[in-house]
Amino acid sequence: MKQSVAVPKTSSFKLADTLKALLAKFKVKPPKFEFNTILKKLIIPLVSIVAFFGLWHFGADLLRQREIDFRIEKTLQDQGQVAADAMADCFAGNGTDCQTNTLPSPSQVWASVQTLVADHYVIKADKAAFVEKTAAVNAQRAEQGKSAIVYTGRPSFIDIVLTSLKTVFAGFLLAFFIAVPIGIVIGLSDTLRNAINWFIQVFKPVSPVVWYLLVFMIVKTLLIGTSSDNSFVISFISVGLCSMWATLVNTAMGVSSVDKDYINVAKVLKLRPLQKVFKVILPSSLPLIFTGLRITLSVAWMVLIAIELLAQSPGLGLFVWEEFQNGANDSNSKIIVAMFVIGIIGFLLDRIMLMIQNTVSFNKNATA
Repeated sequence: MKQSVAVPKTSSFKLADTLKALLAKFKVKPPKFEFNTILKKLIIPLVSIVAFFGLWHFGADLLRQREIDFRIEKTLQDQGQVAADAMADCFAGNGTDCQTNTLPSPSQVWASVQTLVADHYVIKADKAAFVEKTAAVNAQRAEQGKSAIVYTGRPSFIDIVLTSLKTVFAGFLLAFFIAVPIGIVIGLSDTLRNAINWFIQVFKPVSPVVWYLLVFMIVKTLLIGTSSDNSFVISFISVGLCSMWATLVNTAMGVSSVDKDYINVAKVLKLRPLQKVFKVILPSSLPLIFTGLRITLSVAWMVLIAIELLAQSPGLGLFVWEEFQNGANDSNSKIIVAMFVIGIIGFLLDRIMLMIQNTVSFNKNATA
């Protein structure tokens, strides 16, 4: 008959028993890691990311090879076999004189990311050296009442992103201060809403290019004779006018659809008009207002690129256009970097608006 042998508990077993005892004492249930949850929330997204980059790499290689074959064949027809063989050798050796102008691969885009980050630190050091060099001169100019000498070198990619963020937030605030008050007013009055509805329906679908031209006509006249750079002013006003319509419509809809019982209670309590707006109407309208604000911010970020390009404002729009015009070996890669940055920032801005909406609104179940 076999005898059972007691196995001494190691420190890991003792630690596990201690944790179980603590969880039982404080009535804490250990988290359950179900395979289906892990599959849906972790494994499948990771697989989709890997598949995306794999397809991108495969597609970029196909496009590059197609361009190489075409250029070699063209050289063969125009200059003969020797020139075609030389070009083929150049492409095979990845020579700087033989670069394709097509979709860059993920590795090329990552190399451009590293280049842009390195450039940022170089430009940052140049700015610091410039400030140190001109500190004494600027101090004298300040005593004389003159403006300081400022750094006029090219901005880094980080500076360009910050400029775009500053422009879009200025435009968003302009849209907020125009759309929300007007939306409240026309939401409170059917007569005003019917009177202004034609204006909203006509101007809401207008292209950002047209809004830019309209703002340019007005701003250049108002600021005529000034030496200041008007590109930022024109950009953020255009962004605000393009993107405000969703907030305007949603605010008016939210105000007009407030439960009539709330309005009757406000009348019974004899609230003044402003009290009724801030204590009854706005809290009830917040879900729709914030839905409009989220759309407004998304639209503002989208139209910003076209408007910055037209206004020559030193943001992401101008950066993309200049790289497209530049035609350098890494220009296409930098454009793709800008595309990812634009998309990621747009996603983060929407998440921030959703968090604010859930914080200030009684509707805590707002989702993407």
